[in-house]
Amino acid sequence: MSFAPAPPLWAYGPTPGAFYTTPTVGMPSSSRTAFGQFPSFPSQSQIEDSQSTDTRQRTLNPIVTGTSVLGIKFEGGVAIAADTLGSYGSLARFRNVSRLVKVGDATVVGGSGDIADFNMIRDYLNTLEIENREAQDGHEITPQAVHSYLTRVMYNRRSKFDPLWNTVLVGGMKKGVPYLAYTDKLGVAYEEQAISCGYGSYIALPLMREVIEKGEKLTKDDAVNLLQKCLQVLWYRDARSLNRYEIATITSDGVKVSQPQAAPSDWSIASMVRAVMFSFTTCTLVEWPKGLPCGITVARPFRSITGRCKLLLDLSDISIIVYLNRGQDREGRKNRED
Repeated sequence: MSFAPAPPLWAYGPTPGAFYTTPTVGMPSSSRTAFGQFPSFPSQSQIEDSQSTDTRQRTLNPIVTGTSVLGIKFEGGVAIAADTLGSYGSLARFRNVSRLVKVGDATVVGGSGDIADFNMIRDYLNTLEIENREAQDGHEITPQAVHSYLTRVMYNRRSKFDPLWNTVLVGGMKKGVPYLAYTDKLGVAYEEQAISCGYGSYIALPLMREVIEKGEKLTKDDAVNLLQKCLQVLWYRDARSLNRYEIATITSDGVKVSQPQAAPSDWSIASMVRAVMFSFTTCTLVEWPKGLPCGITVARPFRSITGRCKLLLDLSDISIIVYLNRGQDREGRKNRED
């Protein structure tokens, strides 16, 4: 039985990376298959559909996100805390999202940022743990190894211009020595006594550093109480936080992740907070308090202002009196237009 000779390489086909668009009409009989039929090529509509659905995508903005993760070393261990909120933009959409992952017997990973990307990191760490267990070589996963692994993962995705939109804290114990480290979506990594990511870097981290700089030894209870205080402050000040959180402690005895617990809140302090909506405009500063640093821009409320009026702003118990003249602002705009 004789077979027809095979067509030459790339005969009636595309250039590498393109689609088969050559029609079957006019093809020689040598291109027939074993059943006597010409090979089927996708139609132009099928090619267009494939191109529209197979386009490579990049995450430009996280969708469902988690906010701050806090970590601090104490005498004989590490404590890491994070709330359980997944925010869909400004909507507190998912209120039971755990952002702390136990890896091995001596490591905990906490992540802020995109929840979907953190779930992928969770899968990576789960695979790493399974592979280490299957090796059966007597070696345990150390927090240093997990941190190094995550820095490589983050930098690799960043180099592909497809980063994982997360900031990750790694805490653990190795031979009785506590370890706490940080890495972000660019692969930036460092180790520190106290670390925070998200909005907690501005609000909670100064509170933790204030305690550390006193030089006193922190016990486990002291560290947990400090994290609870920081989470309560974040609940008051961070619009993307929740008063429901988890705290993980890692000591020589192992890892313990608490059940979700609620922080007490007292909103009676809201009466002492004044909020004013602003839109920028031309203003004349009449009185500048002594000792107030320069660089503060005073602005006009959204409510309509007619003629000349006086506005009193309270900024941290410092009163600034400004005169706003809408007519002068109009004249200024007219002069600029001329």
